[in-house]
Amino acid sequence: MQPTNTDAQPQRTITINNTEITLLGTAHVSRASADAVEEELNSGRYNAVAIELCPSRYQALVDPDALSRMDLFQVLKEGKIPMVSASLALGAFQQRMADQYGIRPGEEMQRAISKGKEHDLPVLLIDREVGITLKRVYRNVPWWQRFMVFSGLIGSVISREEIPEEEIERLKEGDVLESAFTQFAEREKHLYLPLIHERDQYMAARLIQEIATDDHKNILAIVGAGHLQGIYEQLEQYAGPIDAETMDDQIKALDETPAAGRFWKVFPWLIVAVIVTGFIIGFMRSPELGMTLIWEWVLINGSLSALGALIAGGHPLTVVTAFLAAPITSLNPTIGAGMVTGAAELFLRKPTVGDFDNLRHDTTHLGGWWKNRVARLFLVFILSSLGSAIGTYVAGFRIFDRLIG
Repeated sequence: MQPTNTDAQPQRTITINNTEITLLGTAHVSRASADAVEEELNSGRYNAVAIELCPSRYQALVDPDALSRMDLFQVLKEGKIPMVSASLALGAFQQRMADQYGIRPGEEMQRAISKGKEHDLPVLLIDREVGITLKRVYRNVPWWQRFMVFSGLIGSVISREEIPEEEIERLKEGDVLESAFTQFAEREKHLYLPLIHERDQYMAARLIQEIATDDHKNILAIVGAGHLQGIYEQLEQYAGPIDAETMDDQIKALDETPAAGRFWKVFPWLIVAVIVTGFIIGFMRSPELGMTLIWEWVLINGSLSALGALIAGGHPLTVVTAFLAAPITSLNPTIGAGMVTGAAELFLRKPTVGDFDNLRHDTTHLGGWWKNRVARLFLVFILSSLGSAIGTYVAGFRIFDRLIG
């Protein structure tokens, strides 16, 4: 008997409450894996197909034009620019692989969706939202490592260097999210937990939840090969009657974004209090000193934020806006300089339909982030915010150097 594509893919089968779950481990860059998915779903053995996708990644697959309908003002208002930028960078990483190796990451998921619909099977989305995973990664990393990790992520995915073959090999066992963080995750437990272990728990809990709420007797679950054993071990823990409420609680807990510590909620206000106290002390000593401190605060904070907007390629009026807004927003933690400069850039240079259409391709190379108006808006937000943050500390130290000098 001729071996099939399915025979070459790792599989595990487990029965829970009279429902058989077949876990099919796939390679996200393998045509053989995509063919194996198609063979399995054409066999007629299954009455549901589960896939390692979250709703937003699913939407990106079935509706690639969704980016063109993105409400940029709403993204700015809700403070989602960093997360959208990270998602764009990950998408750019996928596009670079497609261009370099002639492959299409996630093709097995696309086959699962199309074949599931063709055979009238419910398609179950079992992975956690990528935005939540990124937020949990951010919260799980010590504050002094956050910039290093995320700058490494962005740098690795927008680099013009060819993607080495070992990165492709990693994608045969994980996914683009894991691969982008691999150099950190391999040695950092606090990254491994939200990226791998928690998602194994989440996908297992989602499968159990589906069993508890619907009459699926035979489910094909398509997951990255690197998640296969972890999900299987999680499923093995479930025996006896399934408590749907417990499953809901577990999923809800894994969906929560860990709150910032109380200190970090208060810290921005402490900075404001310290700076304002410095101004007051300066004026108490002499009006001239007080005005000098204020002017230095405006010049340092405004100049560094304006420099960030300038480096991002912002409109000249956006650069001026950064200079004027940063000294004020730095004394009000409820609004950042990036929100003001981003809104100004959006008003002054409204993105065209072409900018949205080319966004995914333009962000595959460094220059494209400056060329595309949507991507450049994100850069203006991030770099002007960074400049203002640096300016706050530089100016703050300058103020107290004058007071104690």
